Amino acid sequence: MMRRQARLASCLTAILFCSVAAAQDLAIPEVVYPRLPRQAETAEGFVPLGWMLEAQASGDLNQDENTDLILVLRQNNPANVMEDFEGLGEKPFDTNPRILAIAFRDHSSGKFSLQFQNHTLIPRRTEPAADDPFDKEVGIAIVRGSFQVRLNWWMSAGGWETFNTTYTFRHKSGRFELIGYDRDTTHRGSGETASLSINYLTRRAKKATGHISRDTDKVRWQTLPQRSAPTLESIGDGLSFEPKL
Repeated sequence: MMRRQARLASCLTAILFCSVAAAQDLAIPEVVYPRLPRQAETAEGFVPLGWMLEAQASGDLNQDENTDLILVLRQNNPANVMEDFEGLGEKPFDTNPRILAIAFRDHSSGKFSLQFQNHTLIPRRTEPAADDPFDKEVGIAIVRGSFQVRLNWWMSAGGWETFNTTYTFRHKSGRFELIGYDRDTTHRGSGETASLSINYLTRRAKKATGHISRDTDKVRWQTLPQRSAPTLESIGDGLSFEPKL
């Protein structure tokens, strides 16, 4: 019985490895990211040719009592949609990249001025067996003068770990600083759970570990060293970022 289980586990591992290897061999086209307009009267005015406005949120981000914008733009190029490839995963597989853009409204002109554009925090899809990490319905939000970006990770093959991460940013001194980081992880094989919540304003971090079968977690608090908070520009890939504790 044990040998049979070992052979089954070995076969499953081989299948998962092959599917991931096939995904890694995908010839995903390179992308040249456009420079967005410096000013526009509407959110749509920032959308370059060949791109679309996928999600937007509005609110006051710089405490001037004007309504600002956070936008997610996505390229709409059929060449970035993979139709025929070997291995498991989503077919057709859309690898069109995204741009996260922030624009402040100018009170005198009424126009929006671009403050920042970023194409790394919401990473481009490269793994067909992984779900799209960005949900346009809940992926961005403006909350109490700060904005949040939420990313998810879930694989149908090639990995057991699933997690969601929420980044909270606030505009300060011309930068968008990370003030909150929240990540919840579940291992679908073992049922083990882990969470990390960091408040960069208070320099306190909360770590919790548990199991899906238990109602209570083991919690540990930690004080962060005195250092500058990460910025939107310094984080890079939002799925792979590991905060320093």
